[in-house]
Amino acid sequence: MWFYCFMAQLQKHTLVHLPYNANRSNLEKHILKRLAEEENFDKYMNYIHNPKDHFKSFIRDEVHQDIRDKFSISVQPKMNQNIKVLQKKILTAAHESTEDVQVKCGDVNLWLKFFTQKLSDVLIFSVKDFSGLKHDDVDDFKLLEDVIRTELSSIMTTIRRECNTDTFDKKLDLNNRPDEILIDHFCQCCWVQCPFCKAICTNTINYHDGDHSVPFHRVHGINGWSYSGTTNLSASICTTEVASNQYLCTSDGARVSYREYRRAGGVYAKWSITPDLSELPYWKWFVCRFQKDLEIYYKKTFKGKGKIPDEWRQYTKQEAIES
Repeated sequence: MWFYCFMAQLQKHTLVHLPYNANRSNLEKHILKRLAEEENFDKYMNYIHNPKDHFKSFIRDEVHQDIRDKFSISVQPKMNQNIKVLQKKILTAAHESTEDVQVKCGDVNLWLKFFTQKLSDVLIFSVKDFSGLKHDDVDDFKLLEDVIRTELSSIMTTIRRECNTDTFDKKLDLNNRPDEILIDHFCQCCWVQCPFCKAICTNTINYHDGDHSVPFHRVHGINGWSYSGTTNLSASICTTEVASNQYLCTSDGARVSYREYRRAGGVYAKWSITPDLSELPYWKWFVCRFQKDLEIYYKKTFKGKGKIPDEWRQYTKQEAIES
C-alpha cells in the first residue's frame, strides 16, 4: 500500500515538459520536419491518411525519448527530492499521531485516524487501507510508528529501483502521463481533411461552426487523386485549381468547375479554399522524392496531364524543410 501511495504523489509532481507548448500547427511543423529527415514513405502515408494516430504516436515517441535523455539530470533529482519530502511528512505525522493519542489516552484505532488525517493532503488513503492489520494484536501504538519508520527505508529503495529510465513513464497513472497530457492538449482540435489533398483543418475546436480551412494545401496526387478516365495522378494543388478553368468529377459522376467546387455539395461545400499561387516547396519535393512509391501505392502514375513539372525536381530536402 505504501509503495502505491508514494507513486501517486510522485506522478502528481514529477512530469516531463516538452517544447511543444503552443498549438497543433507548430507541432505539425516538427512532424513534417522529422518526416523529411527520416524519408520514410510508410510514415508519410500514415501521417497523410491517419493524421490523428500519427500525431499521437509522434508525441509518445518524443516523450519517451525526452524522458530517456533527461531522466538522470531532471526527473530523477526531482523524484528523489519529492521522496525525501514525503518521507519527512510521513514520519512527522506518525510521531505527532503518537503524541496526540497519548494525550487523549486513545488506542490504535484513534492513532490510525489521526495518522491518515494528517497525511490527507499529500497521500490518498484512509483507515480502510489498514484493514489487514489486526488491531487487537497491537497493544502499543508506538509500535506502529516504529514499523513505519523501518518500512519507509525499504519502500524508498524499492521506488528508486522501480523508477528508472525505461519504466518511469510506464508506471505513471494514465491521467498524469506527460504523453497523454500533451495528446489531450494537442488533439482536441478539428481533424477534418481536405477532400482534394488531405490537408488537415487548422481550427482549434473539434466541432466548430463555419468552414474548414488550412493555410497551405498539398499536391492532389498524394491523396491518390487522378484525372478523370485515366490512371494519371494529379500534380495540381488546390489553391491553384480553384483559380483555373479545370473541372472536378465527384464520386457520383457529377462534373463541377473547380472555381465553384462548393456546388459539388457534401464535404466540398464545407471547405474554404482561397486561390493562392504562393505554394510551399515541401510537397513538391515530397512528390519528386517519393514518385515511384506513390505510383506503386496507388497503382497510378504521374504521366500525361499529371506529369511532374521539371522545376519541382530542383528543390532540395533542406529547402523543403526550411519552407
